[in-house]
Amino acid sequence: MNILNKVTNPKDLKNLTIEELTSLSTDIRDALIHKISTTGGHFGPNLGMVEATIALHYVFNSPVDKIVFDVSHQSYVHKILTGRKEAFTNPDKYGSVTGFTAPEESEHDFFTIGHTSTSVSLACGLAKARNLKGAKENIIAVIGDGSLSGGEAYEGLNNAVELRNNFIVLINDNDMSIAENHGGLYKNLKLLRETNGQAENNFFKALGFDYYYVEEGNNVEALISIFETVKDIDHPVVVHMHTIKGKGYQDAEEQKEAFHWTMPFDLETKKPFMEEMVESYEDILGKFFVHKAKEDKEVVVITAGTPGPVGFNYFRKEADLKDQYVDVGIAEEHAVALASGIASQGGKPVLSLLSSFIQRTYDQLSQDLAINNNPALIMVHWGGISGGDITHLGIFDIPLISNIPNIVYLAPTSKEELLAMTEWGMNQTKRPVAIRVPNMNVLSTGEQLTCDFDNINVYQKTIDGSEVAIIGLGSFYQLGEKVHDMLREQTGIQATLINPRYITGIDCSLLTSLLDNHRLVITLEDGILDGGFGEKITRFYGDTDMKVLNFGATKEFTDRISMDELYERYHLKKNMIVDDIKSILFKE
Repeated sequence: MNILNKVTNPKDLKNLTIEELTSLSTDIRDALIHKISTTGGHFGPNLGMVEATIALHYVFNSPVDKIVFDVSHQSYVHKILTGRKEAFTNPDKYGSVTGFTAPEESEHDFFTIGHTSTSVSLACGLAKARNLKGAKENIIAVIGDGSLSGGEAYEGLNNAVELRNNFIVLINDNDMSIAENHGGLYKNLKLLRETNGQAENNFFKALGFDYYYVEEGNNVEALISIFETVKDIDHPVVVHMHTIKGKGYQDAEEQKEAFHWTMPFDLETKKPFMEEMVESYEDILGKFFVHKAKEDKEVVVITAGTPGPVGFNYFRKEADLKDQYVDVGIAEEHAVALASGIASQGGKPVLSLLSSFIQRTYDQLSQDLAINNNPALIMVHWGGISGGDITHLGIFDIPLISNIPNIVYLAPTSKEELLAMTEWGMNQTKRPVAIRVPNMNVLSTGEQLTCDFDNINVYQKTIDGSEVAIIGLGSFYQLGEKVHDMLREQTGIQATLINPRYITGIDCSLLTSLLDNHRLVITLEDGILDGGFGEKITRFYGDTDMKVLNFGATKEFTDRISMDELYERYHLKKNMIVDDIKSILFKE
């Protein structure tokens, strides 16, 4: 019998035997494997958390007792057990819930979370609020998959012991982050695993936590026993459980990194349903940096726990480059300061981060890097409008980075421009440089470019025209080309087309020259308009008769909205842009 059919909410678990709970874990795994292989999603993290989530909801009384999942990418089982089962068992409803906790979906979810290392701090807030109200519920923070390497996790743990009453931290130790773990804390976790939690050197006890170790973190009965022990405890406690990432699916157990998050794939053939790109900008950069590191021992590449998405897997295959490759774990703040320190001594650090995660580094970019004007190179990946989850949007990096003094932020439009800018950024010694890696299929022009970008904020006029000037930034330059051609076809206007290259400043000379024979300037940027590139152009023309139209994303959080719908909403389709241009030029 499928036990999952009997469970619709946490109360249904209370009447099940241990044998039935164990069977339930098998049923849930089957549902997860079929659902995620169909839709894509976080595969290994959820398979590893099945028994722990069942045990949590068996012992505790959610939502009175409050469970906060770090990142919440491992909350699929929690969703199944809290009234959202059909989103994982009924293909017609696969898209009805998000991949992360979401309070609008359920009273059992307390925060919208998609970034790392936040659970302990958020749970501390819940505990403090509970204390102020004189309530007695349990507060549980679940953290794992490398999240302990993030600075906020340490801050939260340090503060949590000051609560001096009920607070439970569940450490999901599967000896992995997205990739392998790095750092002294993970050495201590390894020691604790090897000694069954008995090692005298214990990070959590040193902070002031009571401590329990569970070797069989995929054993429902063992977990229920320990959770019943710590339930209603009157002081902060850490439960450290050893789990297997990808548990129950052999390929995921053996290829933990590859199955951390997967695209849809065929369960029989194991092949992805979607064809992979022949070449990506990440591949190009990964190979390029390996080549440069072999030529120059002062080159060091840095990743914050995401080597694969930024192209650094090529480095991991090169044993002779191990001293020139650093994975700091999920610790972007530290990564920026580390890069600044290396650059200050003549090294050539290359830090590659995802746009969504660079949001954590504003203070370090400003204080540790830009004020000191150290020539580190930062590669920003996956920036741009997307149909992604609300917590993983890449539209905010342009306002964030481009308004910090001293940093030069570049926007290449092609493979050749990207490599030329990267070469220059690595070798120049005057300032920090960031490069927004195009978030699109690789475009190669075949054009040979020099590597000199020292003339800061000098734009490239690629087509000289009149009446209308189109400034297409980075990956939206090709959109500018399409708008240019359609405008000429429909109106006969030969517009000027400009590749600005520099996000961080204004080409005053070129923009001033446009006043002679242009009536309208439009800007196109693959990001949020507020505080973005286009506003700089608008401000420049503020006291002139030049009209300016800015095209980009509205300041809003979007959640899994199709690109087609977003482009429609933001007037980013070429025909809509041309219509907007014509409404300005030819209005009565």
